[in-house]
Amino acid sequence: MGILRLAHVDVRTPDLDLSTAYYTEVMGLQQVQRTEDAVYLKCWDEEDHHSLRMRYHPRTGMDSFTFRVEAEDDLADFENRVEAYGCPTTRVSRGEAVGQGESLRFEVPSGQIMELVWDIEKTGNLLGKHNPSPTPPPDLPGIAPPRMDHMLVNAEEVAESARFFIDVLGLRMTEQVLDGNGHQLGVWLAGRTNSPHDIAIVNGPNGALHHWAYWLDDWDHIRQAADTLAFNGVQIDQGPTRHGVTRGNTIYFFDPLGIRNEVFTGGYWVDPDTEILTWTEDNFGKGLFYYENVVSQRFLRMHT
Repeated sequence: MGILRLAHVDVRTPDLDLSTAYYTEVMGLQQVQRTEDAVYLKCWDEEDHHSLRMRYHPRTGMDSFTFRVEAEDDLADFENRVEAYGCPTTRVSRGEAVGQGESLRFEVPSGQIMELVWDIEKTGNLLGKHNPSPTPPPDLPGIAPPRMDHMLVNAEEVAESARFFIDVLGLRMTEQVLDGNGHQLGVWLAGRTNSPHDIAIVNGPNGALHHWAYWLDDWDHIRQAADTLAFNGVQIDQGPTRHGVTRGNTIYFFDPLGIRNEVFTGGYWVDPDTEILTWTEDNFGKGLFYYENVVSQRFLRMHT
């Protein structure tokens, strides 16, 4: 039994056309499907039906986030474990959600709605499976990341949320930030990937989304992304810079409705027996933004 990876993020937008234009023309995602009130998008190297769903709603926010499990039977096992922890669960039947089969839905201790799913519709990437090119078509618009990488949510009680994701859902902690009393201010967690994180949890209001991130292949692609963002007048929040935590290279910026995005590359290989890295609060400036060595309160406090 195990959680493999982040599958998709579902958000609300009061301007579906504007959001769609940004994510297709500036971010360079592929529009997979559009209904009366929702748009489904993916990156060029993703196999699943979509990694981002946006639906119309007068208020911007996150509906839910979904992780894929390793086997179909895992849904029943996780259902028992989540219920035993004290979180009620709901089964979402096949056909209720576009691009996937039955899923398990519940509210995590920090207030966000999470789903687990095994059966995901596979629509393939842009490269195909027969003599594929190693690179996408050169005329893709915008930044054109190959895949979604990770996300970060907020929690008023980081330690409680970390226990749930580790003890109940089976994720591994790779890094943590501790205050002077040894309390967790932030944790970085990985599923079955070898990434330093598939999801991170940092102190903040329950229910909040801080950002989700797209993977780029190297630092030069980060620089090109910065050029694309600047050319299109996108508000850059932080970067280009480097994290101490995860060792990743990064830019943070906002979509037109105020949701924070990130492009990310680098990091380090995480094995199942890799020891946890710990940062202390007095050195978290370097952990957060290694070059600047500053704890940006705007960065930490602005959320969706």
